[in-house]
Amino acid sequence: MFTLLKQEGRARRGEFKTVHGTIQTPVFMNVGTAAAIKGGISSVDLDQQLKCQVELCNTYHLHVRPGDDIIYKMGGLHKFMNWRKPILTDSGGFQVFSLAKLRKIKEEGVYFNSHVDGRKIFMGPEESMRIQSNLASTIAMAFDECVENPAAYEYSKASCERTTRWLVRCRDEMKRLNSLDSTINKNQLLFGINQGCTYDDLRIEHMKAIRELDLDGYAIGGLAVGEPTGVMYHIIEQVEPYMPADKPRYLMGVGTPSNIIEAVYRGIDFFDCVMPSRNARHATIFTWNGIMHANNKRYELDERPLDTQCGCPACRNFSRSYIRHLFKANEQLAGRLAVMHNLYFYNTLMEKIREALDEGRFEEFRNKYSSLLESRLED
Repeated sequence: MFTLLKQEGRARRGEFKTVHGTIQTPVFMNVGTAAAIKGGISSVDLDQQLKCQVELCNTYHLHVRPGDDIIYKMGGLHKFMNWRKPILTDSGGFQVFSLAKLRKIKEEGVYFNSHVDGRKIFMGPEESMRIQSNLASTIAMAFDECVENPAAYEYSKASCERTTRWLVRCRDEMKRLNSLDSTINKNQLLFGINQGCTYDDLRIEHMKAIRELDLDGYAIGGLAVGEPTGVMYHIIEQVEPYMPADKPRYLMGVGTPSNIIEAVYRGIDFFDCVMPSRNARHATIFTWNGIMHANNKRYELDERPLDTQCGCPACRNFSRSYIRHLFKANEQLAGRLAVMHNLYFYNTLMEKIREALDEGRFEEFRNKYSSLLESRLED
């Protein structure tokens, strides 16, 4: 399913064939947690205007509301949200450990209370797989334990071992579900998740263990949660040599444009992050010359688009002055236009990374943009 087309150093150019279409990698997955991008962006926008290849939705949130049983009765996520391209569903593990104030971890899974209405919920490997099967996503993520970072070594080690046992259960349950006549997507894929906090030996040993299960792809989880950027890059460098070369590699929850460029440089293929949409809703704009704060008074009479090098719907049609006014007036259109721009920027960034890899000039691209894109826009 995954074909490595070209490589420059550790940076990889590939394509991943799925039942819902072929994904060109490296790729950024646009995050629609509850089957929608925050900021008023529809699946039609993503498809027709914003160059989105893959949308990411969340198992936990959709299980709580509207309920995966409802989405199943509506024909699965693709039909429910009118999106025909690939969808990856996060397993819900991160939300269970980050949102639930009271939780009890046992070998069978996790007992916790919903952050919405307080009702008691149990989620384990089998439950996560059944929910994701009901959602009928293209790629399902394995249910893992998301340990706080930093965490004690012995606890992290025990957690890795539990995550491996849970991964075996996820694999077996998905195989069973994909064989049922009632399953919507019988070709659902499974990605496993590497854990181990910031301990090199735990990360490496866990990656060695889970690669033996021969899954459809592998993710590095538990990073971008507050540790220094250099530590994140170091962990990627430690784990990457042990990740199967013939399977996609996914760095979960990352990140800034510079983070993405640097992680591609270190061998990563898949990315996701709420940053482009979340920052946009607060008037922080990514441009090809640095980061812009659209609320700034300096743009009050600025007739230029947000980014003179951008072809997104916002930049083609509206000025900095107008978009600043929308933010100051608390108009919903401000957020929509800004989110459209940032998602277009991220998807174009991936397009340009792929082009650079195709043409053997990724190192040149990295040298030009890795620092520039995290600088403050001066003009």
